[in-house]
This record gives sequence, structure tokens and C-alpha cells, in this order.
Amino acid sequence: MGDNVRERVLYDSGGAAVSTREPLTLEELQDALKHFQRNTDVFFLVTMGTICFFLQCGFAFLEAGAVRSKNTTNILIKNMLDVFIGGISYWLVGFPLAFGEGNSFCGTTYWASYELPDERLAFWFFQFVFAATAATIVSGSMAERCAFNAYLIYSIVLTAVVYPVVSHWAWSDSGWLSVRAYQDFAGSGVVHLTGGVAALMGAIILGPRAGRFGSKGMDLRGHSVPLAALGGFILLFGFLAFNGGSQASISQEGDASAVAKAIVNTVLSGSAGGITVLLVYRSGACGRPSTWSFLMALNGALTGMVSICAGCNVVWPWGAVVIGSIAGMIFLGIHILLPMVKVDDPLDAVAVHMGGGFWGLIAVSLFKDGGIVYGGSTEVLAWNLAGAMAILGWSGGLSSLMFGTLRLLGMLRVPPEMELQGLDILKHGEPAYPAEAWIEDQYSSSITTENGVNRNIYLPPNMSSFWHPSWANYLNPGQPMYWTLPDPRRARIGPGSRPHPQTPASPKMNDLFYSDKGPNISPASRPRHHESDEARDHRSLRGHMTKAYSNEGFEVEVSKF
Repeated sequence: MGDNVRERVLYDSGGAAVSTREPLTLEELQDALKHFQRNTDVFFLVTMGTICFFLQCGFAFLEAGAVRSKNTTNILIKNMLDVFIGGISYWLVGFPLAFGEGNSFCGTTYWASYELPDERLAFWFFQFVFAATAATIVSGSMAERCAFNAYLIYSIVLTAVVYPVVSHWAWSDSGWLSVRAYQDFAGSGVVHLTGGVAALMGAIILGPRAGRFGSKGMDLRGHSVPLAALGGFILLFGFLAFNGGSQASISQEGDASAVAKAIVNTVLSGSAGGITVLLVYRSGACGRPSTWSFLMALNGALTGMVSICAGCNVVWPWGAVVIGSIAGMIFLGIHILLPMVKVDDPLDAVAVHMGGGFWGLIAVSLFKDGGIVYGGSTEVLAWNLAGAMAILGWSGGLSSLMFGTLRLLGMLRVPPEMELQGLDILKHGEPAYPAEAWIEDQYSSSITTENGVNRNIYLPPNMSSFWHPSWANYLNPGQPMYWTLPDPRRARIGPGSRPHPQTPASPKMNDLFYSDKGPNISPASRPRHHESDEARDHRSLRGHMTKAYSNEGFEVEVSKF
């Protein structure tokens, strides 16, 4: 049957069925077209929302790689619960506040989706993944020392109250920003500035990780660049749907070109941000070692994509390149500034999202077609700055109140001894890299120590079971051992000793810690494990000493934190 005809079945006087074909009326064709357009838009939103949902996987991998191995499970479960908690919170309260019918400040209908039309469920899903993204930003800046109960509380508050109210201001039909010249197409301000400000307040009030600052402080590096890289690539992919899907429809005239333009500009801005950071960092202008840093380039690209969110549908491609390049410089500036003021952000979430989001609101007013660069009005800039200030006040104020209250109640941070030993075992009973997995008797690479504990003789002590110099007795004299130090260099050192991480990898160091006569493991020279005092009385849920799973190679003075 053709698309423009319908088949009707009639019955003659004898009761026999007679099939007839007749053209559809104009009214019927119009109705069919409306249904098709509506279904196409729903499919578009669901598809783009599903890709955006995959951003949570990217955040999980990125954050897992950026923390130390003893906190991997902890950060993974937080990323997973951002979805679970965010889903319920946004369904009950968040979406009604954001897009329910109400006033210019917030919505007041659709509580728990009551009376929400079915055709708006796709829109609910797409907006939900945005809310989950805003909450996930905060978990990165507070990683490795935030109490789990505190995480549960702030995840609910962010997805149920803080983010939804901001999205109502900017994206609902009645919001006080949406009825004015404020322009934020995909959330530079609504999503990223909101989450970035909350992340900054959380990092400040929570305080730095033990060992990050102070007389013996140092850069606490994550344990896996490959995990962070995988997460970063997933985020770069998800951003294309994040920005392109913000068109929210695909069936109307101009929708397809707007989506394509948004995606192309997202690619260009991210590319410019990544290249800018890569080259500037390599030049040594940041006061750091002159290296081709993968992680820095990745964060620069993410900042570029964050900054283009506000105007990805209205700027020319060359403008996207300029926006991304400046975004990279802003990222570097905040990345250097925060440690100077003793703010510890393990993921650079503040630099990427707050810095990139704020710049994005300014950039769209400059580089949009007809913007200030082209001699246009400053109205968009004025209202975007007003919106940015409102977001800073709302998100920053509520976050400060929430985190400050949790700190006063002693609920915000884990105890120092738990922080040093790691959260995976004590809080979850699930180490990301259990020592048992490294016991390989079938390869004759495991031994039984004097305490009857099996261990792999080639496994670095920072990933292994009980660090005790006596296990070196089971190695043949003269056999070297290798493991990675916290700096980019590797050293050949004796099984019974370990150097301070700042000791350069050199023949003199090798001679000092290892000789042809075998390792020096006399009681006077045995290394004292930096967590031995704190971990002596704490055992894991599996019955092993929790310090077996420590991965740090530096000394820490707990009294300073």
C-alpha cells in the first residue's frame, strides 16, 4: 500500500468483503506528519540522551585513573550512585523544580512525574543525564577523603535542588533568564559552572588530601594513565551528543544544520584547547617540567568543549577555535593557581568546569554571529554575566552551607588513618587490585613467607601484600627488583630498601640501596613503612593487614592535617 493511500474494507449486499483503495485526505496527511515528527524528535532525544548517559562511564574511568589505587572502588561506586541517586532525586523533585509549571524562580508541578505527559518522558530522560553530570563534577574534586555519608547527602541536594533551579532559570519557558537575552545553549553555565562552583566549595571546605601540601607535601598522582585516557576519550565522544542533542529536536526546519554546527564546533574547540595546553605546557611556561603531557592535553580539550557549550550552535568554526584556545589558557591558569592557595582538586574539576563554563558564557556574547566581535550589542554579555553571578551565588552559597554544616557535624571527611590506608577495603571490602590476584603458584612466581602468607615475588610492594623487608630473604642474592617511583623515572633498587621518591634514579642511588653482596636488611637499616603505626590495629574485612594494599611511596605526617 502506498504512503498516501489507505485501504478500506467494505461489504457488498451478499456479505462478501470488498477491498478498496482511496487517497488520504489533507487533514489525515497533516496528522500523520505531526505524529512522524513527534516520534522522530522523541527518538532523537532518547538516542542523544543514551550517548550522554555514557558520559558517566567516562567520568568513572577518568576519576578511577586519577586517584590512587587504594581508592579506586570508592570513586567507582560514587560515579555509579550519581546515576542511581540522581535518577530518583530528579524524578521526585528535580524535574518538577526545573521544568514544572510555576514561576520565574522554579517549577511547582509534575512531582514524581504526576500528570507528566508521556511525550515529555524523552525530554525528562535527556535532562536527567545533564543533572547527573553536574553532580559527578563534584565527586572528582572531593575524591579520596570525602566521607561516604556526606557524598550521599550532597549528591541528593545537587540533583534535587541546586542544579534543577538553575536549569529552570535558563531553560524553562518561564525562567527569569530564559525570557531575557541570556544565552547558554548546552550548559556552559547551567551545568558546568553550577557543578564547578560546588566542586570548588567542596574542595575548600573539605581540605586537601593528607600529604598534598605542607613541608613534605607533593603531587599525589593517580595510579593509571590508561584508565584516565579511556575515560577521557569517552567524555570527548559523549560531549558531541551533549552539545548536539541540546537542540532537543530534529524534525523542524534548521534543526539538522544546528545539530551539525554544534558538533563541528565542539570538535574544533576541544581540539584547540588540547593543542594549546599541550604546547604551552611543553614550553615550560607553566613552571613545570617541559614534557608532552597527555593528561594536561586531555583536560585542555575537555575545557575547550565545556567552553563551547554556550554558543556551539551560533558561532562560526573559526570562533570555536579561538574559544577553545583561550579555554586552554584559562585551564592552565586555574590549574596552577589552586595549589598555590592550598586547594586540592585531584581531577582539576574546578579548572575544567568552572573555568571553562564561565569563559563559555562570555565567549558566546563575543563570537556569536552578530556578537560583540562583529560590532553587535552587549546585551547578551550583560545578561550572561548576570546569570553567571546568580549561579555563583546560588550554587556556591548552598554548597557552602551544606558542606560547612557537614564539616561542623564531623560528617564531611574520613578519619586520617582511614584516608592513609585507603577507602576501598575499610569502606567497601573490595580492593580494586587485591593481592590475592597476584599469587600465581602455577608460574612458580609466588612464595610463602614466614607468616604463611603467599605473595608474588615480582609484585611491587606498592600494589602487593604485607610490606616486610624479610621477604627479600627468599630472593637470590644479587637479584634486582624494579618498580615505578612517583616521579616519571624508574630505578633499580634492592629488595630490602626503598628510596625517598625525590631521590633521582642514578647509579649512585643503586649502589646505595643495593650491592653485589645482596640486600641490606639489618634491623637498623630496614625501612619503616609510612603507615605502620596507623594500620597496625586495623584489619580488612578479609582478615589481612590493610596496609598491604597501600600504594604510596612517600612519608606523611598526619599531625599536619
